[in-house]
Amino acid sequence: MRHRAPLVGRNHEVDEVARILGSAGTPAQTLLISGRAGVGKTALLEQARLVATRNGAKIVPMNWEDTEEPPGVAALADAVCDVLARIHDGWLPARITAVRRVQWRITHRGGESVLLKTMGEVLADAARSFPFAVVLDDVQRMPPQTASALGVLLRAFRPADIPVVMAGRPAAAARAGGTGLAATADRVLELRPLPPSGIGELAVWWAGRPVEPALLTALSRALGPLAGNPEAVLSLLTCWRESGRLLELDGTLCVLECTDRLGPLSRPDGLLQLVRPGMDAESVELAAALAHLIDGGEVRVDDLHFMWPDDGAHAAAVAAEVDRFVKDEVLTVDDDRRLSFPVPALAATLRTLPERSDPPRVHARIVTSVTDRMDAATAGARYPYLADHVAAAGPLLDDGIAVPLLLAAGRNYAPSALRRATQAYRSALRRLSPGDPRTPGVLRETAELSLRYADYEEVLELGQPLLACVERWADHAPAGGRSGGHRTALQLSVRLWVLAALHEHRFPSCQGDGERYRTALEQMPAVARAVSLAGLYGIGPVALTAWDDVEPPGPTPGCAHGPLPADVELRLVAAAVGGKAELDRARQALPSGAVTDEALDRLRNAAAYGDLAGAFAAVLGDRYTGAGHSTAIRYRAMVRDYLQGRWDSALSSARRIETRSRPDGAVGPGQLARALAAEIHCMRGELGHARAWLDLIPDDVVHPLVDRARIAVRYWSGQTDEALAGGWLAVRRALKDGTLAGVERVLLRILVVAVLEERPETARQALEELEALHEEEASPMSREAVLIGRGLVHRDAGRGLPAAHRSLAQRGDTPLDLLCCYCLLAVGDDPQPWFVEARRISDMMAIGRPVRAVIDRMAQRRNVSLPRRRSASSGLSEQDISLIELVSGGATNRQIAARLSCSEKTVEQRLTRLYRRTGCPSRVKLAAAWLDGGLARLGLVPDTAGSQGGPVPGNGATAI
Repeated sequence: MRHRAPLVGRNHEVDEVARILGSAGTPAQTLLISGRAGVGKTALLEQARLVATRNGAKIVPMNWEDTEEPPGVAALADAVCDVLARIHDGWLPARITAVRRVQWRITHRGGESVLLKTMGEVLADAARSFPFAVVLDDVQRMPPQTASALGVLLRAFRPADIPVVMAGRPAAAARAGGTGLAATADRVLELRPLPPSGIGELAVWWAGRPVEPALLTALSRALGPLAGNPEAVLSLLTCWRESGRLLELDGTLCVLECTDRLGPLSRPDGLLQLVRPGMDAESVELAAALAHLIDGGEVRVDDLHFMWPDDGAHAAAVAAEVDRFVKDEVLTVDDDRRLSFPVPALAATLRTLPERSDPPRVHARIVTSVTDRMDAATAGARYPYLADHVAAAGPLLDDGIAVPLLLAAGRNYAPSALRRATQAYRSALRRLSPGDPRTPGVLRETAELSLRYADYEEVLELGQPLLACVERWADHAPAGGRSGGHRTALQLSVRLWVLAALHEHRFPSCQGDGERYRTALEQMPAVARAVSLAGLYGIGPVALTAWDDVEPPGPTPGCAHGPLPADVELRLVAAAVGGKAELDRARQALPSGAVTDEALDRLRNAAAYGDLAGAFAAVLGDRYTGAGHSTAIRYRAMVRDYLQGRWDSALSSARRIETRSRPDGAVGPGQLARALAAEIHCMRGELGHARAWLDLIPDDVVHPLVDRARIAVRYWSGQTDEALAGGWLAVRRALKDGTLAGVERVLLRILVVAVLEERPETARQALEELEALHEEEASPMSREAVLIGRGLVHRDAGRGLPAAHRSLAQRGDTPLDLLCCYCLLAVGDDPQPWFVEARRISDMMAIGRPVRAVIDRMAQRRNVSLPRRRSASSGLSEQDISLIELVSGGATNRQIAARLSCSEKTVEQRLTRLYRRTGCPSRVKLAAAWLDGGLARLGLVPDTAGSQGGPVPGNGATAI
């Protein structure tokens, strides 16, 4: 079933076609299934044929292609004889002889009608003893003469009790002529593109597992108007898989976020035939030339004459072909006469074909046609779109023309089209030398504009020209005068670049030419201090930097969109990972009231999770312009979802960070997101997924969040001694380095493991260390950890545990609140409400069986009545699991009924009960819950293998 062509969202159409095919022997209809190429006509016809055959109908295909006769009535006679040959009632020789005798006797034009009448009579005779239906596929490829003969047969001589179903495209052209096959049909069934929900179901069918919503968004963006075309969707998914652009994370299929920048796709013929079937070689060559040209810059209809030498006849032919492209929707033309490909994936595939029109020369001709009439700066100001053509022309244009035009275009775009402005400036930087006096200013303007719409990737692309300029001006530029302004611009540009690197979690010295970057940054102490945040927040190796020489705040160098963090503000962000004394000193350097106590608590909480965007937001307040779609903002969203118990959303953020971090397939940044994802999977009992996430984290990444995730995975994997030893080592290292934020959770995890394993000495030692850490750190997080630790070790709730619960509820730390509820269940005076609360939180976060078992055992010890569980007999039966597997495989109700030997109504009733039992409202949701292990986490799937890895989906066996 999985190897057949997929059929999604066509149940109604299948039923309708199957009903017509099953109407043999009664007054029947002629049906034409019409639609664009790839929309699923053949799949629909095949599925309807299978359904009708299963219901007892006899279906005979008319093979009109395998004939040696010339097109027309003779070829149709061969096809009719082939149909008759499939009817075994003992009268085959007589019927064939009747047709052939008349065929041989035809000697003049009017005799063809006699042959057509004979074919109709013979088919009627066969249908009386053997009722059957006839199907024809791809009728649009039928020769016109044969199609005309078939049309006459169907209109004038078709037996009334033989249903005929044809499939082809498109119906409109056939209707216009009035004599085509569409005119012979009693009905035309037009297949529409699939809706977005159908595309999602199709993608799940193809992948055999759930897919990230971002994958469906990428499909829609790449296919444009073809997004609802099943063949186009499957073709693009196959191309992405073959080119390594798909990634499986947590058993979910994801697409690399940089797919649009990974270059063209393979298989150009597939999409071409879907958009414009039957395109000849010359048309394909023209389309490829246009794709190459449009990729370099805006191309208007008036620019087409630049593509070929002046040749009136050739230009007219090209214009006519372009008109046909527009008519066939290969190209579109907007109100400004700009050409574009409505299907971006088609343009990408066309660019894989060789190009013979020399695009750089064409781009240069477009530019010089304007600069021959005016100077370059005026041309850039009046026609800024020429900037793209200048960049695409490359060395064919002199720098004396290119640079002024690009700078003028950038200034023109800056007020309203920021991205276009930065593109023009970056093109200019590729031509400007590091020693050019204009270079520092252009660098600063480009970085500022990029940050105005939070595109940190574009700022990072300035790394090489920025580095070369810094080295050039450090070695050769004199001090003072205009040179001082250039140095200021360069320093601001470097600070913006470092800020971008931090937001994208890409430590600057880890990139290419790392030693050159370090040397350049050492010349700027303020910038070097900013770089040290990378190590403190888990982005790169720890690099301790002294902050004692930071002077009180003065005028903060600013950008057009808002000021950068001042040095004293960066010092406060850095001090948040240390003790309270260091944090107070950093805070005193700021004006009174600049950072409130509430903002300070948010800062310390962000530091504990390595949430740099959250830390900047807490310190800068309204001055923080946000982080756009950077890795930092996505990680901030992940931390927020993690703390609020929305773990599915947190894992989705982790997958988005991971796909964003792998532009070349290499292991990328986002290490703390990986650690947090590992912890979530560990708490859910999915150790395979948890280990896979942890294996992606390099050994030299140092952060308490990574350490506590490793402790959890090792402990629940049965490696208690290794978990405790690794935890103590991490604590000693952190205390030595002075990076205290988040260490309280590492100590608390050591304490919990010691309590669960009944190691009181280790638990008391961890509590002592925790209390000493709280004296030095004095944060709300360390206070909560101490209160919970005391309750576990001393087995006394007192007033501490309720206070910790109130604090956690106010701060919004749901995972730690679960541990607090467990402690109150274990030692509280009234354990019943705390057990209920612990179960509520466990259900919300989909906590796995191992952790639930610990909670249930403690409830039994405290004589708390457990909720009645369903018996094994009331769980999902083998028949239910078989039904879910068939649904996950994309089977329709008819197919399921045939496989399970029951009626379709029974299948629908059983599915309704499964929807109600599992909480999944649709087939797609049910399939996703089965494939990603959601049903197993709910305890609905028999645990045949447990954590050792059986056939139950979602047990962590699938690697990242």
